[in-house]
Amino acid sequence: MIEAYLGVDTGSISTKGVIIDADKNIIARSYLWTEGDPTDAARRVVDELASQIDTSEVQVVSVGTTGSARRLVGAMLDAQVIKNEITAHAVGTTFLHPDVRTILEIGGQDSKIICVEGGIAVDYAMNTLCAAGTGSFLSSQAHRLGVEVEEFGAIALSSKKPANIAARCTVFAESDLVHKLQVGYSKEDIIAGLCRAVATNYLNNVGKGKKIVAPVVFQGGVSKNIGVVRAFEDALGMEVLADPDGHLMGAFGAALLAADVPTSQRRPFAFDVDDFEFRTREVVCSRCANHCEIICVYKDDDLIDSWGNRCDRGAIRVGK
Repeated sequence: MIEAYLGVDTGSISTKGVIIDADKNIIARSYLWTEGDPTDAARRVVDELASQIDTSEVQVVSVGTTGSARRLVGAMLDAQVIKNEITAHAVGTTFLHPDVRTILEIGGQDSKIICVEGGIAVDYAMNTLCAAGTGSFLSSQAHRLGVEVEEFGAIALSSKKPANIAARCTVFAESDLVHKLQVGYSKEDIIAGLCRAVATNYLNNVGKGKKIVAPVVFQGGVSKNIGVVRAFEDALGMEVLADPDGHLMGAFGAALLAADVPTSQRRPFAFDVDDFEFRTREVVCSRCANHCEIICVYKDDDLIDSWGNRCDRGAIRVGK
C-alpha cells in the first residue's frame, strides 16, 4: 500500500486539490469552480481526485486544508492540518524552488506577494478589497470582448502596440476599455493593455513598498496567462517563473504540510464525503457583551466543529 497525502485549497472562485506520494510527487490533481458552495466544491474535488488513483493501492493517511474556507473544509475532511494561504503557498513554492526570493500570486478575487529569505517567508501583503487585476476581472473583460479568457495570453503576445488601460479599479478599467474600442483600437492591443494593467496594478498596490528580488515565481490561476507573465517580466526587468502547477500551489503546500504530520496523528482517509450531509449554523452567544457569532458545523446531526467565540464563555463542546 502506497501512503499518500491530500491537500485542498478552497477559495472564493476556485477549489483546488492534490494528492502527493511519499516522494512528494503529485499523483492526482483537481481544479474546479467553487460556485458559491465550498462544501459541494470540496466534495467534487475529492471525488475527482479519487477517480485518478487506485484507492486499493493508494492510502491517504493525512489531510491538509488552506484557503478562505479552510476551517469549514478542514472540519468536513477531518484534516490534521489547517493553515493560512501565505504559509501553504510559501511551503509549496520553496519546496519546488528552494532559492525563490519573491512569490507573486493572483487568484480569482484576491492577490498576494510573499517575500522569502533562506526558504522562510519573512514578509507578505494581500489585496482582498478590490477585484481589479484579478482572475475575475480578466474573465469579465474577456466576456465583454467576446474572447475566451484562456486565449488572452496568446492574443496579447501578438500585439505590437498595447493600449494604455487604466486599471486602478474595475469601473475605470471597463469604461477605458469601452472607450478604446469606440476609437478603433484592435482587440489584441486592448488585451495586451489589460495584461499590462494587471501587472501594473499589482505592483503599485500589492507590491507597493516590497523589495522584489529574483528569483521570482508567479502563481495562481492568472499565472496561466502568458500575456500577464510577459507584462511582469517587462515591468520588473527580470525573468518570472510560472510553474505548470502554479495554480495548485496552495493545495500542494497543504499536502506537504500534511506529509509532515507525526505518524501518531495520521489516520486513513476514506474518500466517503458523499455519504454524509454537511451543514453550518450560526449561533449568537449571549453570555457576555461580545455577542459572538459562532459558526457550528454539523456532519449529519453531529456537531464536529465550531469557531468564532472570543472568550471561553462562548466555547461549544464538540463531540466526535
